[in-house]
Amino acid sequence: MDRRSFLAAGGTGLSVLAGAAVFQQWQEVTPNVHYPGRAEGHYLRERGALPAPSNVIDTDVVILGSGIAGLAAAWQLNRDGHRGALMIDGPQPFGNAAGGHFGELAYPTGGHYLPLPSPESRHVREILFDLGIIVRDPYADKPLYDERYVLHGPEERLLFNGAWQDGFIPTEGVGEAELAEHRRFFAEVERLRALRGSDGRRIFVFPTSESSLDPAFDALDGITLKQWLDQNGYTSPTLHWYLNYCCRDDYGTRYDKVSAWAGLHYYCSRWGQAANAGNGAWLTWPGGMAPVAAALAARSGIRREGGTAVSLKRRGAGVEALCFTLENGVARSYVVRARKAICAMPLYVAARVVESIRDYGFDPKLHTPSYAPWMVANFLMKAFPAELPDAPLAWDNVVYQEPGLGYVVSTHQDIRVGPPEKTVFSAYVALSDRTPDEARKWMMKASADDLVALASADLKAAYGWKFAPCVERVDITLRGHAMAVPLPGFRANTGLKALREVNGPIVFAHADLSGFSVFEEAAWWGCRAAQKVMI
Repeated sequence: MDRRSFLAAGGTGLSVLAGAAVFQQWQEVTPNVHYPGRAEGHYLRERGALPAPSNVIDTDVVILGSGIAGLAAAWQLNRDGHRGALMIDGPQPFGNAAGGHFGELAYPTGGHYLPLPSPESRHVREILFDLGIIVRDPYADKPLYDERYVLHGPEERLLFNGAWQDGFIPTEGVGEAELAEHRRFFAEVERLRALRGSDGRRIFVFPTSESSLDPAFDALDGITLKQWLDQNGYTSPTLHWYLNYCCRDDYGTRYDKVSAWAGLHYYCSRWGQAANAGNGAWLTWPGGMAPVAAALAARSGIRREGGTAVSLKRRGAGVEALCFTLENGVARSYVVRARKAICAMPLYVAARVVESIRDYGFDPKLHTPSYAPWMVANFLMKAFPAELPDAPLAWDNVVYQEPGLGYVVSTHQDIRVGPPEKTVFSAYVALSDRTPDEARKWMMKASADDLVALASADLKAAYGWKFAPCVERVDITLRGHAMAVPLPGFRANTGLKALREVNGPIVFAHADLSGFSVFEEAAWWGCRAAQKVMI
């Protein structure tokens, strides 16, 4: 054996020993695991009746739920001069817009970015302008945004065939025939983006209620996005992977399940521009959407009460809600009486809470959307793992595999002379490799080691054994019903249509009313509900 071979063999042995030591260290990192709403649900299921209410709260308007829909409703009420409202937070303040902290380092536990809103999303622009995120010209084609919140470069990269490349759609080493298909697809997106129906409306806009109702496009909601691709001769494996990734990222499930209308809407509806950013730019914060949610709550001036609604019913000319809190396993209940209620809860919850919801035209067995489960894992990094040569760390980092959706660097937006001592890598997993029911059952039974193994799959693919010694803590949030999934036929859901039109003592506000879960839709229905209860 010559010296070079000896050194190589020795190096390999040292690597194996180091990897074993790191693996042992990794096993000692026990995650904090959060199941928003699980404790409250288990209490009601296993213990039955709540204790008698300890007090009664009287208010003019009660908002049940503190996600984006509820917060937008509170913001709209305040904007219109209404001050007598109360918000019941629900099992987790801010819902899917919630976040957390490792000391001074913020991180998301739900949504983590917002695309620049197009002109049709006037309600979103008004919110952003009021919060100071849009600095000037909110209704112009290109508003001016606060530079701190416009995503900094490098924005995104993809680990494909063992190397990082810019962007999410594979291009490096991809043949010309496949690249031609990429170009053909995006040219079709541009065509559809500008297309209008016979009613003069664009086919794909936010809010979706403003999209064209031309029946010529109804067929898109009768097939999946994959079927649409197949019917239109798209065979490129990399294009199919990319579109599947986008559906999993936005809707929590695969492109062979998602309605083609929803799949195309993902691309064709988002064309917002900025005076100080390129086309297709995003807005983001270290804590994801949590800072926006907190700003909405503060700006609205809404009075908030901790607790979860158990029942909501009409009482005389108004409404009555029974709510409870759970602290260390001990329940306390209270009653809220109001003139009107905004039910800003997911519909699978509202179906159990709103008394006689069928009277509003919504049959839970027929009309409740399917829900995709999500895992969000935040890794507190005491050091940055070494990157491959010529591959700078980006804000969003995706690996060419499933079910992971890559990882986001929470400190990316910080303005610093040099990199911080510590950071947070936020890894997203859609669990789209199994049915929603199978995924929820797995979540309930999975051990801490199982959760960390799945949550870290993309990070291990990117860094190998060198990733583990950089990890100090892990925080995992499991959302069993994270988002409504727009399956084929979702636009024809008569139950959702009925709830959208309800106007009385109880009104509804949630992204679920649109059939899928995004900020623009949640905010729209929140603002609409607030306008209804002002009458």
